[in-house]
Amino acid sequence: MGTHRLSVHVAAPPEDVFRLWTDLERMQEWVGGVTNVTDVTGPVGQTGTRYTVWFGRMASQTEVLGADPPRFLRTRFRSRLLGGETTATFEPESDGTRIVQEFRTEGLIAAIAGWIFSRGSYRGSFQGELKDFARLAEREGATAVR
Repeated sequence: MGTHRLSVHVAAPPEDVFRLWTDLERMQEWVGGVTNVTDVTGPVGQTGTRYTVWFGRMASQTEVLGADPPRFLRTRFRSRLLGGETTATFEPESDGTRIVQEFRTEGLIAAIAGWIFSRGSYRGSFQGELKDFARLAEREGATAVR
């Protein structure tokens, strides 16, 4: 099992950040390779909700294990390549929100894939996606202020 912890500051309030984070229709704007999200059983900010994230023809089954909007979200995910759990916390910080995300992978192949995705901040890496999300959330906030 591998554990990867990431963090980023977003210049937007936690409520707005959480809302965008759980907007599955927009996930492909910041998660590399996402082509579609299907089979959504309820609100993403609610424990027990399930959905399928598609990376081309590869499906990742996801279940919300815990949610406390707009502060916390915990999910379990499983695909042929990567499986495990992720938690995300959204804490107020000065002029915005501190997102802390932790990935815990399960199994040898998932641990290797997780290690690869956790290195650097290239597009498609865990940190790269988190930075892309922060830029998107800040742009959304700037647009809303106008």
